Amino acid sequence: MGHSATVAILDVRPELLDALSALRGCVADARFPLPLPGTERARRTRQELLAQLDDYLVPRLKAPEAPLLAVVGGSTGAGKSTLVNSLIGRRVSDAGVLRPTTRTPVLVCHPQDRAWFADPRVLPGLARAWAPRPRTAADADGAEGADGNDEEREAEETRLWLRLETDDTLPRGLALLDAPDIDSLVSRNRELAAELLCAADIWILVTTASRYADAVPWHLLRTAKEYDVTLATVLDRVPHQIAEDVSQHYAALLTRAGLGDVPRFTVPELPESAGSGGLLPHTAVAALGSWLAHCAEDPAARHQAVRRTASGVLGSLGNRLPELAGASAAQHAAAVRLTRHVDEAYDEAESRVQEAVGEGALLAGEALASWRGYPDCGPAALAAALADSLAALLRTEVATADERTLDAWRGDRAGAVLAEDTEPEAAADEAAERIEEAVDTWGFTVNRLAHKAVRGSAEGADPQHAAALIAVAVLGGRKGTVAGERLASLVGAHAALRAGDRAREELDRLVGDVLDAERELRVLPVEALDVTAGQQAALIAELSVVQKSYGLQER
Repeated sequence: MGHSATVAILDVRPELLDALSALRGCVADARFPLPLPGTERARRTRQELLAQLDDYLVPRLKAPEAPLLAVVGGSTGAGKSTLVNSLIGRRVSDAGVLRPTTRTPVLVCHPQDRAWFADPRVLPGLARAWAPRPRTAADADGAEGADGNDEEREAEETRLWLRLETDDTLPRGLALLDAPDIDSLVSRNRELAAELLCAADIWILVTTASRYADAVPWHLLRTAKEYDVTLATVLDRVPHQIAEDVSQHYAALLTRAGLGDVPRFTVPELPESAGSGGLLPHTAVAALGSWLAHCAEDPAARHQAVRRTASGVLGSLGNRLPELAGASAAQHAAAVRLTRHVDEAYDEAESRVQEAVGEGALLAGEALASWRGYPDCGPAALAAALADSLAALLRTEVATADERTLDAWRGDRAGAVLAEDTEPEAAADEAAERIEEAVDTWGFTVNRLAHKAVRGSAEGADPQHAAALIAVAVLGGRKGTVAGERLASLVGAHAALRAGDRAREELDRLVGDVLDAERELRVLPVEALDVTAGQQAALIAELSVVQKSYGLQER
């Protein structure tokens, strides 16, 4: 793009900012909880997008004339802090290969730019500190006698800080940020380093003569190329004897990767760059300092730096959002698959219950003994034995369905974590209580049907006797024919038929309701993942709106 495109992207219309805000909401809502291939990449992409939208793109488009932020990134021991200190001319950031457990990033700006970087709208996830936080005696002693402020102290310790320094040796309109190590052993430091790079107008990637071919610096370089950010690279600690060979080889690697036009600076190996915390001679960093000053002070260079990074981030959305949407679709497909495992297991359970009832499997054991001894055992004992048989069948089929579900989840990469978090014994105990309550409710229904049936019968018919016969006729399946005949002789054929049909309908309803309720409970962990089909559609739709707004903006 030429100068007109530069002006266009800096003269931002509200439609683009509104579209980016809506897109940001969709990205924030996206969830990737299931451990699928590509999930980790999707999570990183989501975090990077949020960081770039919140910390860089939206603030930069709203305030194109705000100071440039150059983030110095790289791997452990690359010499980032020494480089920043040397550019400033004094020690503002702790240097050295060995890092403390938690590292506070340091931002240095011109005093007249202080207000911009002190504003919490800039890098909103970081609290500001204008000096290193002093370590108190309570910190050293494990906070003995802290008068119950454990929660406040823990919140303070886990809070992320940005230490601000001002120095008038820096040109106005430029800030340097010394980021944590991108390969730090502390995961939060790695995440913070990536987020800070996403907030930068200019990436300064530092590597060393001994590690410039390693995976870490090249991951950063490839990412910078993907986003098309304004980039410079520093080859640090280059021994004089091999300086020319190393420099030429590094340049060749950059060219081969499509980064041959990236400004490249070389810092010779000096005692100060070996981690002692000293300052490098001005001559060692003068070229880099001049380039940064040119980016900040020359209007055309400044516009170019801002335009390239902002345009690169906007342009990269066309690749990154579909990738995120694809990962979202995979998550939803996996959630549907996990739910289907539950549905299939409980559908089979319902079929098995219906088959067992039809074959008279419930009229066995204690229930069969009571029926053979009826009426001597009494209707209450027979009804209780039948209820126990029905409850036992439902408990068995629910447990079988749960075990089938867990087996299917264990065999599915997406469901393995859910299976581990499930407690079958606790679920079985809770299900048993619900099943017993449901079976009791069916028993009350049968009693009510029996009372209704005997009203029009011969005087003296016993409702409890009729209820026992109804239960045997329904739960006994083909074995309960005799009970149906006895019921007909007791209350009449039509009344017996109506009562039996109604009791069967209520039994079917009972079985369906019990199994559906248990099915819904087993699906809850999947639903709690909040992976919906609309997530993918929303990402693509909002990307389309952004691209349309951006295209209109360019024209």
